[in-house]
Amino acid sequence: MTNGMDFAPSWHPVDVTVLILYFIAMIGIGVAVVRRASRGLDSYFLAGNELPWYILGVSNASAMFDITGTMWLVYNIFVYGGKGIWLPWLWPTFNQVFLAVYLANWIRRSNVLTGAEWITTRFGEGRGGELSRMIVVVFALVSVIGFIAYDFQGMGKFTASFLPWDWSPNTYGILIMVVTAVYVLLGGMISVVLTDVAQFVIMAVCSLAIALIAMKDVSAEQIAAVVPEGWSNIWVTWRLGLDWSELIPALTNNVEVDGYSIFGLFFMAMLFKGILVSIAGPAPNYDMQRILAARNPREASYMSAVVSAALMPRWWMIAGITVLALHFMSPTFAGMTAPDFEMVLPWVIKQKIPPLLLGLLLAGLLAAFMSTFSATLNAGGAYLVNDLYKRYIKKDGSARHYVGASWIAQIVILVVGIIFGMQTASINSVTQWIVNGLWGGYTAANVLKWHWWRLNGFGYFWGMLVGIAAALAMPKIAPDLHPLWGFPWILLVSVVACVLGSLWSEPEPDDVLKDFYKTVRPWGFWGPILKKVQAEDSSFQPNRNFGWDSLNVVLAMVWQMTLVTMPLYMVLKNWKGMWISAFLFVGLSWVLKKTWRDRIED
Repeated sequence: MTNGMDFAPSWHPVDVTVLILYFIAMIGIGVAVVRRASRGLDSYFLAGNELPWYILGVSNASAMFDITGTMWLVYNIFVYGGKGIWLPWLWPTFNQVFLAVYLANWIRRSNVLTGAEWITTRFGEGRGGELSRMIVVVFALVSVIGFIAYDFQGMGKFTASFLPWDWSPNTYGILIMVVTAVYVLLGGMISVVLTDVAQFVIMAVCSLAIALIAMKDVSAEQIAAVVPEGWSNIWVTWRLGLDWSELIPALTNNVEVDGYSIFGLFFMAMLFKGILVSIAGPAPNYDMQRILAARNPREASYMSAVVSAALMPRWWMIAGITVLALHFMSPTFAGMTAPDFEMVLPWVIKQKIPPLLLGLLLAGLLAAFMSTFSATLNAGGAYLVNDLYKRYIKKDGSARHYVGASWIAQIVILVVGIIFGMQTASINSVTQWIVNGLWGGYTAANVLKWHWWRLNGFGYFWGMLVGIAAALAMPKIAPDLHPLWGFPWILLVSVVACVLGSLWSEPEPDDVLKDFYKTVRPWGFWGPILKKVQAEDSSFQPNRNFGWDSLNVVLAMVWQMTLVTMPLYMVLKNWKGMWISAFLFVGLSWVLKKTWRDRIED
């Protein structure tokens, strides 16, 4: 690591044994369920829609528990204190709230295998429908390959820093991805979900262990001595108001570069973007696959709610690492011109984790990588086989044939992802381009597909294509512009492309629009279609839950934030804040039972 500091942990034979047993157990799960997973594509990619909602929810949360994101969150809390809890809204993390309240229910009603196949229920089988389906497949595959390349680089560098064998990062990356791919290929989604649950338990135990160590070794007074005034304040203020110049001078530059100084304006822009991205629905990846794998629409909603609750242990780890770093490493950072926050995690592992817990912790951190990677690989295979191979090349194959094709497809995706990972020097910046570009172009078309009947397949295709192109071009056109401030411009050109592409072509056939509207029952601008449906069935009633859904989204966003503040306040020993958060959590849980859970429709 940097500054000549040795971060290689001391290994005990028991720690090595724990790691080896962990890998054997993960492969064993894949072998155990291979026959069940091979019944057909539904069994292989959706586990036959037989898994309970709480298992799928924990699996989905496990796939989001990546260690790279965790370290970014540690940085946010270290530098921005209480206000750092809002920065995950950049993703936005509250998209799970929109899914739980109503979107997961809408998506699951379609009874399809992938997000691209779902598009056919909205735009039909015509040329526009085919174009819209293809752009979603391209979106899915590019993002899957980008994330695999990112995982490869991150996994290799991480394991090379900690594991006791003198191998290169690329060797470690290939080894761990191959081990993970074995159980993914053998057992499909069943093995992915079961291993995700096992990995979640390991990560939760490790997170709690780090939190307890931090609480034992660091007092609230010691934290207050090394942070600027206002650091613990979670409330949104117009200006950030944190002065690190006397404590860690280099962080003054970090705050300026990050662009969060006028925090109120930044918060409003983040909220605006986050709401639109959330209304658009999930991208075609593992999040969408978990929703489609639920047993029914009601359980799809429950599953999305569980994700927020299951991510709470992650904040034990974030808070624990942050507290230990603030107390023990602040003097080191104070003397550095450019602090490297990658030093935090290895320092915590070496200095503060007892030897016999080291193997379990490393297994948990590897599980964070493997869980995200396995879910991504499984979702990518579904799109390649179901939406390309089965639809255009081999339409009459047997179940065994398509499962075999899925094995080949996932191997191809894995190899391509590794090749990109090995050839890219700065995988993080390239991945940010891919993710920001794809998400920027994704939003407008996917908001309109739910809420405007006149959007057709051509409008969807052009909106996605123009939006993605604009988002990827933005770093070249305005390299100094923060992605958040570029979002309105990307949204504008994408909306224009959606509207023009739709109005310059014919609407989708009435039977396609009526079937979609009757099955999914979205609220929005569907007046002409509602009249046609009611002309055939006078008993049909439109979805009048817009008011309830809006209220429940607001309540659930506050509920979700209590799942962040409770573990954070606990580790910081702010007992008043913790109990207030707990009271809000219990109270809002009771209210949401009445206003949301009891009103869910299948």
